[in-house]
Amino acid sequence: MLFRKTKNLVGLDIGSSAVKLVELKDAKAGGYRLLKTGLETLSPEAIVDGAIMDSSLVVDTVNRLVSGLNVRNTDFGTSLSGHSVIIKKISLPAMSPEELAESIRWEAEQYVPFDINDVNLDYVVLEAGGGETMDVLLVAVKKDKISDYTSVISQAGKTPLLVDVDAFALQNAYEANYPVEPGRVVALVNIGASVTNVNILSGSNTIFWRDISFGGNQYTDAIQKQLSLSFDQAESLKKGEKTGEQSLQDILPILRSVSDDLAQELQKTFDFFLATTSTEKIDQLFISGGSSRVVNLDTQLKERFGIPVEILNPFRQIDVAGASVSGEWLTENAPSLAVAVGLAIRHVGDEAA
Repeated sequence: MLFRKTKNLVGLDIGSSAVKLVELKDAKAGGYRLLKTGLETLSPEAIVDGAIMDSSLVVDTVNRLVSGLNVRNTDFGTSLSGHSVIIKKISLPAMSPEELAESIRWEAEQYVPFDINDVNLDYVVLEAGGGETMDVLLVAVKKDKISDYTSVISQAGKTPLLVDVDAFALQNAYEANYPVEPGRVVALVNIGASVTNVNILSGSNTIFWRDISFGGNQYTDAIQKQLSLSFDQAESLKKGEKTGEQSLQDILPILRSVSDDLAQELQKTFDFFLATTSTEKIDQLFISGGSSRVVNLDTQLKERFGIPVEILNPFRQIDVAGASVSGEWLTENAPSLAVAVGLAIRHVGDEAA
């Protein structure tokens, strides 16, 4: 990493409630230095269930963010999650890289629920093992979804050089900031507005992935319905800001109830993971995303699962001294920027995960 001459990519996380940007620079002594970061909220109707419904609105938001931060680097990376992303670990007979390259498309047809001509495929060999089989991580993403997101970047006058998957970008951010212990099982849970990404690692190997259709919007909807408020009022309350007559105390029972629902979804996911792998337990849970800061969520999850729960700080080992944002802003928004940090760690010419 010390001798890399290639440029860092600008990480652009186009979420359904906000667009987040992070630009890093490789530090001379190793590690990274934060150059620029920011986020712009997005109207809830712009992106629904991961599908861009109003691209001009998204392009305007990206433009506002890029010009406000004066980002000159033109090389961007972004990432996707949700229904149009398929991640599978498959077991294949041991074969040479050339044979695998030839046969992967045919193998993928058995696992991908879309027409194989409609997806972009990528794969990586997880364990050659030297035995008769090999484990391969297969990633398939619908071409039209990739095109929607890359065209937003192109329309904003930048070059989309990399499209990754949210769960893997999250893993990049985690590994750049926390010690990785072999055999230690860690669940990374990124709670976005409409989708929660789960990536479970053993050491530095990812061993389970799932996207759950549950997120911060559930909190907002519940507050809106129970207190008869507008979307914006409910969003403000959720973030701990006082709105009219209502205060944080009024919504604590609502938040607790939705957090219980989220914990239940995670419980199902973890139960399935433990039942289908040889892993006996999860050692620690890291939460990120805008909704990871919902009042008492970390405590509730700790009570539910009986393991340490920590809000992931994607800047924990990154030099932020020269950045133009305040420490308070960074502390408040860091969990929302985890995926963007994971993308910004990538370089021009890197393969997708």
